[in-house]
Amino acid sequence: MSFDRLIEKIVKTQNPTVVGLDPKLDYVPEFIKEKKFEKYGKTLEGAAKAILTFNKKIIDEIYDIVPAIKPQAAYYEMYGWQGVKTLYKTIEYAQSKGMYVITDGKRNDIGATMEAYATAHLGVTDVDGEMISAFGADALTVNGYLGTDGISPLLEQCRNNDKGIFVLVKTSNKSSGELQDKYIGIKTVYNVMGDMCESWGAEAMGKYGYSSVGAVVGATYPEQLAEMRKALPHTFFLVPGYGAQGGGAEGVAKGFDANGLGAIVNSSRAVMCAYKKEGCDEQDFAKAARREVIRMKEDIISYLPKIALE
Repeated sequence: MSFDRLIEKIVKTQNPTVVGLDPKLDYVPEFIKEKKFEKYGKTLEGAAKAILTFNKKIIDEIYDIVPAIKPQAAYYEMYGWQGVKTLYKTIEYAQSKGMYVITDGKRNDIGATMEAYATAHLGVTDVDGEMISAFGADALTVNGYLGTDGISPLLEQCRNNDKGIFVLVKTSNKSSGELQDKYIGIKTVYNVMGDMCESWGAEAMGKYGYSSVGAVVGATYPEQLAEMRKALPHTFFLVPGYGAQGGGAEGVAKGFDANGLGAIVNSSRAVMCAYKKEGCDEQDFAKAARREVIRMKEDIISYLPKIALE
């Protein structure tokens, strides 16, 4: 099962973190942009090529430390089809280095349209009898607020292609409570959505006790994170909001189980822009990213028990 592979990588690296590769062109060092713009012009292709070089150099420095990356699709789509190609190439390159890839797409639809999304990101496309993987990520973030109609096509891909999904449950943004904290009877909306994740994953359990249906639960709400960990024992968490959004390691630790498992914590801008924060030479940007992921790892695991399968 897909999350079994992720869990094994977390145990091997002793690192429950994921790097969000959500690159804006402003994050890319000038020397990379200048080289690509000289060859391709100040075009969408030039921007996409610069971002791919940036991503690859960061991956080269972190793949032995960090088990996973999480590219956010919007940051690639904004550069047109050239940017979408860079998304594909980034996924391919990270997997060639043995990394687990979570595409952050937050897809949400029903019927044939959701089947198409599921096929694109988690499945294989039938091209006149030839079965081809379009993007090939290991997992996809999804919005479950259309209910089971929007999740069932994804579950089929999870079963058939060893994939996973992370459903939005209690998100890290400031206004999440406008809907997610409302009550349906005696339960909050996020409680109800969490219960649905447990139900959706019941027939797709992995060998380490977690299903192929995970949940996005933000680091910015540690009390709810602890509440959800207790309520959803078979649901693996993707935890955004650490660092730049204000979530701290002590609060994040509330999302883990007694074995130091059950969650993976995301950091994006703090890693990609570590060289700017350090004020180091931009040629050293990838090494700065490496230093930041080591710092993040040590910060988080200092609040966890030793990470182990048993």
